[in-house]
Amino acid sequence: MAYYLSPRFLDKLAVHITKNYLKLPQVKIPLLLGVHGRKGEGKTFQCELVYDRMGIEVVHISGGELESPDAGDPARLIRLRYREAAELVRVRGKMAVLMINDIDAGAGRFDALTQYTVNTQLVNNTLMNIADNPTNVQLPGSYDENEIQRVPIIMTGNDLSTLYAPLIRDGRMDKFYWQPDRSDRIGIVGGIFAPDGLSSQDVTRLVDTFPTQAIDFFGAVRAQIYNEQIRDFIYDVGLENVSRSVVNTTTPPSFRQPDFSLSHLLEVGHRLVGEQRRVNDMRLANEYNRVLSQGGHPSNSDSGPFYRAYQPDESTTSAPPSGNSETPTSPTPHSPTPSTLSPEVRDQIDAILSQGYRLGIEHVDQRRFQTNAWRSGPPLPNETVATASAALERCLGDYAHDYVRLIGIDPTTKQRVMEKIIQRPQR
Repeated sequence: MAYYLSPRFLDKLAVHITKNYLKLPQVKIPLLLGVHGRKGEGKTFQCELVYDRMGIEVVHISGGELESPDAGDPARLIRLRYREAAELVRVRGKMAVLMINDIDAGAGRFDALTQYTVNTQLVNNTLMNIADNPTNVQLPGSYDENEIQRVPIIMTGNDLSTLYAPLIRDGRMDKFYWQPDRSDRIGIVGGIFAPDGLSSQDVTRLVDTFPTQAIDFFGAVRAQIYNEQIRDFIYDVGLENVSRSVVNTTTPPSFRQPDFSLSHLLEVGHRLVGEQRRVNDMRLANEYNRVLSQGGHPSNSDSGPFYRAYQPDESTTSAPPSGNSETPTSPTPHSPTPSTLSPEVRDQIDAILSQGYRLGIEHVDQRRFQTNAWRSGPPLPNETVATASAALERCLGDYAHDYVRLIGIDPTTKQRVMEKIIQRPQR
């Protein structure tokens, strides 16, 4: 299948990769190239097409590999994979690249509550060190005096602004924002439907009907076309026989050419758009978070209880004795201890908010405290000291048996400006 490769994309990657294998006099060449843009626009796939066209060997790292329970493992992995790519150049005599997919998902700071771990810090430092010394990349515990081959590093991500600012500075990283224009979209979608005999006019009509959709939307439309035949197959063989018909069978099922008419594609496309709209309209996460931010009490929600109510048994609740105007209250299991914050903590909240920073908390139980595996707590209001203090008191009660630390976040740089443990579990 002849997929479409954008000339702009090919030009950017080809120049960056080739430039890193040349010795240009007195020219500072960035080792890193960050390809960023909207989700689903085919950044990784376009990279793979460039590698295939240029005959380049690729060593991959996923953004999910940039975190580990063992501190230092991701940084060691980056060095190991980089040296592996350099060895491919020496052994096979071909250009190679190290590609890190979804770098922002593994090392980015998306909001004030994104956890910043030792591994995140080491990954940033390791990438900066390799960018500054690309021919002298050592593994921990060993040293090799011989220089290795310089290998360009290609990174993909949605938002490079979430990364550590010194890592993405111009001397280390060249940036390329990938946003396919109309001609690119028509070319890419035409490649997706090339085996199905869709005419260029129909491809153009399909693209123009959904101008705001990402490229992967059209791939999803094509996949949805097969659902009708697969549904018929399931009920033809019977639900109880599906497994034996598709797993370890010598005669896998075959399907006829589906209906790839433009009208059918538009129908499926509008159906997918409707599902997208339902997801955006529901926004159940807002409902969850609103309940959590109000102390976990569904009755405080404006729209009524969201969670299914599990009320205590009426037989176990004591009614106030007659003639007594005061209603007895029993202590709740989540009453904050102590009931008020110390003046020192209140002063810290005041100092953080007065400087325009944001508040957050993290908590950890006694066992995970030894491994520094902190977990983010619910968001704190940042309007006034009083509201923030009240919310923090509730959180201290909810996590009465955990270590709790208060953090201050600079919303501009997404960096922490303060960390202080304000509660230790009672022993």
